Amino acid sequence: MNDETTAQPVETTRSPAPVLQVEDLHVRYGGSHILQGVSFEVPATGVTALLGRNGVGKTTTLKALLGLAPRTGRIALDGQEIQTRTTTRIVRDGIGYVPEDREVFGGLTVEENLRLVDPATGTDAPIVQELFPDLVTRRAQRAGTLSGGQQQMVSLARVLLRDNRLLLIDEPTKGLAPKLVTEVADVLGEVAEATPILLVEQNLPLVRRIADTVIVLDAGKVVHAGSAADLIADPELTRELLGVAMRRDGAA
Repeated sequence: MNDETTAQPVETTRSPAPVLQVEDLHVRYGGSHILQGVSFEVPATGVTALLGRNGVGKTTTLKALLGLAPRTGRIALDGQEIQTRTTTRIVRDGIGYVPEDREVFGGLTVEENLRLVDPATGTDAPIVQELFPDLVTRRAQRAGTLSGGQQQMVSLARVLLRDNRLLLIDEPTKGLAPKLVTEVADVLGEVAEATPILLVEQNLPLVRRIADTVIVLDAGKVVHAGSAADLIADPELTRELLGVAMRRDGAA
């Protein structure tokens, strides 16, 4: 009888493949070289914050991913290269975009804004009912008469009516009162449980609250990537990279 035991394979837990891979991304406008070889990955879960001082190329990065800016380099969504595809095709393939200026149709009602995306449901869609109850009660109100925070909710709701593999969200809390910032953060946190988000945001307390990883740009290049918690916990590093630092009370 053989007393030797049969070796059992060791189970290893592998992280899912990144939803987005960006390699050597360049953007030029005229004589300006805005992005200079940007490379990064976005995990398949959670919130990845794209940080940096004003004018370093954060919004340009999002637009380049969508084909809204002239670019070279490799962009892969779920392993499939998309850099040669049109913006319409990229959106259809699963990248949703919430721009900085919201771009709601002010002359249309909330309902009409949403039914442009989903004619069958609009505010009756389960995700709108669950995440944006205020929009349901304001369905007949013209979007142009809403507050900035409410318009942001319309913009978010509109993109969430599509099936997305990744969301690109550009400064969703810019200009909002603290209470509305909290409401937007709550919504983004819930959304990120189902769909990964690449978030451009200047509000470090919000980043600390909902982001898992960070990518920092400076002068058109990636200068830091890693844990959001680790970066924000290091005042010297955040001051060096972003020009601000978190205080002990949680403020920036």
